Amino acid sequence: MKRNIYSKLATEGIRKNKRLYLPYLLTGMVMVMMSYIIFFLSSTEMLEHMKGGGVLRTLLPVGSVVVAVFSLIFLFYSNSFLIRQRYKEFGLYNILGMDKHNLGRIMLWESVMTAGISITGGLVAGIALSKLSELCMLNLLLESVDYSLRLDLTSAVKTTLLFGVIYFLLLLNSLIRVRRSNPLALLQSSNVGEKPPKANWLLAILGIAVLTAAYYIALSIQQPLTAIVWFMIAVVMVIVATYLLFIAGSVALCRFLQKRKSYYYQARHFVSVSSMVYRMKRNGAGLASICVLITIVLVMLSATLSMYIGAEDSLMSRYPKDITLRLSIPDIEHFNEESFSHMRTGLNELAPAKKEAAEYAGVDVAGLFTEEGILVDQSSHNTFDLSTYERIGYLHIISLADYNRIMGTNETLAEDECFLHCFRTEYTSDTFTIENCKPLRVKAQLEDIYISGYSAMQMVPTITLVTTDIPALLQPISGLTNSLGYSILEAFWSCDFNVDGNDEVQIQVYDNIRDGINKLLIPHADGSASYAHGCREAERSTFYGLYAGLFFIGILLSIVFLFAAVLIIYYKQISEGFEDQKRFEVMQKVGMTRKDIRKSINSQVLTVFFSPLLLAGLHLCFAFPILWKLLQMFNFDNVRLMIIVTAACFAVFALAYAVVYKITSNAYYAIVSSKQE
Repeated sequence: MKRNIYSKLATEGIRKNKRLYLPYLLTGMVMVMMSYIIFFLSSTEMLEHMKGGGVLRTLLPVGSVVVAVFSLIFLFYSNSFLIRQRYKEFGLYNILGMDKHNLGRIMLWESVMTAGISITGGLVAGIALSKLSELCMLNLLLESVDYSLRLDLTSAVKTTLLFGVIYFLLLLNSLIRVRRSNPLALLQSSNVGEKPPKANWLLAILGIAVLTAAYYIALSIQQPLTAIVWFMIAVVMVIVATYLLFIAGSVALCRFLQKRKSYYYQARHFVSVSSMVYRMKRNGAGLASICVLITIVLVMLSATLSMYIGAEDSLMSRYPKDITLRLSIPDIEHFNEESFSHMRTGLNELAPAKKEAAEYAGVDVAGLFTEEGILVDQSSHNTFDLSTYERIGYLHIISLADYNRIMGTNETLAEDECFLHCFRTEYTSDTFTIENCKPLRVKAQLEDIYISGYSAMQMVPTITLVTTDIPALLQPISGLTNSLGYSILEAFWSCDFNVDGNDEVQIQVYDNIRDGINKLLIPHADGSASYAHGCREAERSTFYGLYAGLFFIGILLSIVFLFAAVLIIYYKQISEGFEDQKRFEVMQKVGMTRKDIRKSINSQVLTVFFSPLLLAGLHLCFAFPILWKLLQMFNFDNVRLMIIVTAACFAVFALAYAVVYKITSNAYYAIVSSKQE
């Protein structure tokens, strides 16, 4: 009998508070649905057989962890809001004779019901949409589509267990919060508000300072490797600054508006501004959370969509020709035509169908770029700071004869002259000196040069130096070794070429090269030899698997974060509507019309509602340079495409945000004007 009473009270509590519980249940369903879909896609057998599937199989579990962690955090936030809105009801139950144990029974039934509805509804939606998600994933991967349906019980069990634990933790949190309160405090909770906080200019200035420093980091980073180091630091700084600005800065803004009598003493502004000041601390934290979530969504979508659309350009950058081959040469003594001829003859035997070859020999030297050239002796630069780290790179040395042959030119150089071409760096001096070698006069900076696939994938700055006699130039440092005892000079013979035939012929030629690679190699003194090779068609699926996988994960996570932002907005409007209801009732009694109420609502919502979107847009603008550096590590160099995609993502999101504004402002108006119960 008691069990029936508790279940009825729980059911009635959910029904009477449906305005609060429906978004909570819907969000729970979406989280469950996304988790099931990710578990489902991770377990699909198609990933084992499709090209590029291994990359996606690695990325999907990362997405499942992010969804699980975020579901726990956000459902805790939503559940805490629900309990806070129910305090008065629980206090009344307590005064009427129910002890905290009885209240716990009601909350247990409510938790069981909400968990059951969310998990069941989410699983049904996940099962219904899992095949559609799989089809979208296969289309992104450019794979053939299989329309057979399947139910993955393992994924369903994993999802049920995961969210069962989450909802159990939510129940414990709710029980602890109610147990620690007293009946009178529960009953009067709706009448207890925050004291109007003072404008904390110190925190506001600190927020501006932290945000400025984060923006400076984003703008000052020049190299992709440095961007990796500083990206997460900048992200944390932006999040901290966002909360400081919205919590302290929004209070200062409201105080400023109150001092402007021409603005403040108007019907559409008076109630809204005074209400915002009253609860600005909580309001600012909510707005900051919305801004952070919007920024995350925009960054993920713009970056992953740019990479996916530009996947073909990145592939062509990494593999400018059908097949790329790079073979090591033991030392400078073997850097001669005899070695080159041995490798060239062997390659002609393995790949008789090759054509349009870009063949050249060169030497790579790793070191520290300076204003005069490059330092290659490690003992001469033992201390490193950020500026030093950014100047570490490769010097790529090729002969004038090879340059003229590849580029189809007829340039000339004196023995003490050179050409330079800078890739992801700049060099302005009139001379270039390799440490311990004779200086060379820079005859010209080359605007265009053939960049092999191997050089294109380098994440550090690279300068290509064209000279007349490579062995003579490098003779003074030919004996230098690094800390591991290996020569600092990496001599090589490179040949990128196209294949006369279709994709299958290309892959067959590539297989022949891999099987017979030992015929081309010149062993080092210790018998070892290094090489690198690749085939555009063989790697195409891996490229699209990575880029499509990142885009697909970005879409899934963006949906989760978007729902979170919308729910925060909705709860913010609903809670403030209930708080402002009595204020507007009083104002109506002294002459405020419904039209005035609508104007006041628009003033309040427009003052703060679009500030997260505007600040997120500012974050995105300053994040663009560091995102651009990060994408360069994936051989993405189409900055114009990234600008267009980023702008389009922001425009579409702003339109969706305006729709959410319209819906939530109507809900707020319905509450404060007493149009709904």
